[in-house]
Amino acid sequence: MRAMILAAGRGERMRPLTDTCPKPLIPAGGQPLIVWHLRALAKAGFREVIINHAWLGEQIESTLGDGSQWGLHLSYSPEPSALETAGGIAKALDFFQGQPFLLMNGDIWSDWNLAQAFAMAERLHTGPELAWLVLAPNPPHHPDGDFGMLDGQAHLCAKTCANAQSATLSGIGVYKPELFAQLPKGQPAKAAPLLHAAIARKQVLGTLHAGFWMDIGTPERLAQLNQYLESRAPSQ
Repeated sequence: MRAMILAAGRGERMRPLTDTCPKPLIPAGGQPLIVWHLRALAKAGFREVIINHAWLGEQIESTLGDGSQWGLHLSYSPEPSALETAGGIAKALDFFQGQPFLLMNGDIWSDWNLAQAFAMAERLHTGPELAWLVLAPNPPHHPDGDFGMLDGQAHLCAKTCANAQSATLSGIGVYKPELFAQLPKGQPAKAAPLLHAAIARKQVLGTLHAGFWMDIGTPERLAQLNQYLESRAPSQ
């Protein structure tokens, strides 16, 4: 199973930090945000990872290299300008060799165990579903959430559906390439319309992560993450 880290965003809300440094390379807890991902991927058993980039992308490649220091083989998918989530995936689609893949946003931090993605991929491989999303409880900056979850049902629904608990997309999920196969390569495209259409067809599964998760979208949240990481035991 292969993985992709999305790292092409400009990081406008993180300026001026991102004026000279791409957001995934901003330090948190003594190492770049994206390095936390790489270490977690290697620990979980991943070996092949692709990273898309646009803004200051050459810094990402020069800093991370071929990934061998983490036991990984890194590939890169450069974009002249950011293609949004679905557009970036479509450009890199051949990398996944037609198999379900793990997708992660480069600007999040979570203690979700990435090894769980292998079982999720197997379920997708043998079933009709197109995606399995990891959701998180709605944070203060996103109180309305993204999707709905019903007790006792794994399939997601619209966040407005009756008796649903809304939750926020964590930026982690396992996807089938088929979800993006019809998108033209090299053109910007958002993932939300594809996901909402698949949810309406009951083709999207969801898991709620009750552990730590944070979207590092502002300097204030970066400071909160640093406080959290400083509070963790050294063994962790």
